[in-house]
Amino acid sequence: MNKILIISSSPRIGGNSDILCDQFAKGAQSAGATVKKINLNDKKLGFCHGCYVCQKTGECFQKDDAPQIISQFFEYDMIVFATPVYFYTMAAQLKTLIDRSVSIYPKLVGKKYFFIMTMAETNRDMITGTLEALRGFPACFENSIEAGWLLAEGVYEKGTVKDTKYYLEAFEAGKKAAIF
Repeated sequence: MNKILIISSSPRIGGNSDILCDQFAKGAQSAGATVKKINLNDKKLGFCHGCYVCQKTGECFQKDDAPQIISQFFEYDMIVFATPVYFYTMAAQLKTLIDRSVSIYPKLVGKKYFFIMTMAETNRDMITGTLEALRGFPACFENSIEAGWLLAEGVYEKGTVKDTKYYLEAFEAGKKAAIF
């Protein structure tokens, strides 16, 4: 069974993408996976300064939560990135964490990835930028595998995703991810 790390970047605890993370986790656990979820909303994350000190010393000069989160990437078989779609891309919280992971480049090899996205709009074409941005992270690391993705469309108000087909789809995706 896979060990799965879920990174929820919703700025709203209990927001739609955060709810789908919980459903994904329940599905994965029901199939025997070990799951840990991290909410970026309650973490302190500074922006990458592009100084590359981390490439020389092995750690970032910033004293925040990013290194502790990023170091956990190595402990799990699968990393799930979950985000609401804002202006055709991922939430700033997730992008900040991804940028800060330059400290581990190119050492994170052979991981599986799953992406969870939510958006108020109902036009699937609007996720192109988000999906490509999310795919950019594993593309930088050898032997990365995309395990799948889930898009919940037409969910804006907090909690409305519970009344959609996506709620069950997230659970089922988690079950499949446990054995992917």
